[in-house]
Amino acid sequence: MGRATTVLLPKNQRILEHLGENIRLARLRRKLSSEQLAQRAQMSRYSIWQIEKGTPGVSMGAYLQVLFVLGFEHELESVAANDDLGRKLQDIGLSEKRRAPKLKT
Repeated sequence: MGRATTVLLPKNQRILEHLGENIRLARLRRKLSSEQLAQRAQMSRYSIWQIEKGTPGVSMGAYLQVLFVLGFEHELESVAANDDLGRKLQDIGLSEKRRAPKLKT
């Protein structure tokens, strides 16, 4: 039985590849080798390579660990924090629930 692979839409794959590229550039700006980043993140160099490539099968925890080592862990906290569309949809759905009047007998 093989391992299931995550299949992404092309647009989402490009976003993940862009994230990986940004992580790679941040590592290079800090003058860290992939081996050094792997040691600090307590993972293999292969995992770092997969993250920098934007592989969708890498766990979110691995991405977070690398972001932590690079000093970007708080960037992840801002994801979906400003949800304008969600708030509008929520406001539209808010209505007062009224009970039907009691029948007089």
